[in-house]
Amino acid sequence: MKLLAVLFRRNSAVHGYRYLQICLCQRKQIKVEIIMVMRIRLALHGCTNRPFFHIVVMPHIHPRNYPPREQIGTYDPMPNKHNEQLVAINFERLKYWMAQGAILTKPVAKLIGLSGFLPVHPMSYVDARRARMQAEKQAESAEATATEIHDDDDT
Repeated sequence: MKLLAVLFRRNSAVHGYRYLQICLCQRKQIKVEIIMVMRIRLALHGCTNRPFFHIVVMPHIHPRNYPPREQIGTYDPMPNKHNEQLVAINFERLKYWMAQGAILTKPVAKLIGLSGFLPVHPMSYVDARRARMQAEKQAESAEATATEIHDDDDT
């Protein structure tokens, strides 16, 4: 039995990569089997103005809220009373699915990088810098309005 692996790429970013494994048997019969690319991604399970996400493993071609193969964690992006965003991940199952070849999406890679399980995602640094610059601009504008109000009181 001879095995030949061929990689096909679709133009659509939604479908990503598809792998086709072609088995050539001794009788020259060709058997084609589609191997789904698994992704570890977020599935929305909240309501309007109150998002809540499950971290799930599912084939890349399925829509966001399709029933997953497995749920390996949760993510609550809304800050609680201690100003924390809560993330819960089963790292043993995450290791298993990554060993099986599952690909992390960018938002999940950011969360796992911030948890310390993987290196920090480069976009996390960019997001932090943008937030810091925005906070500085707000502080400058607040200081400018405060000095204008103080100058108006003196006159």
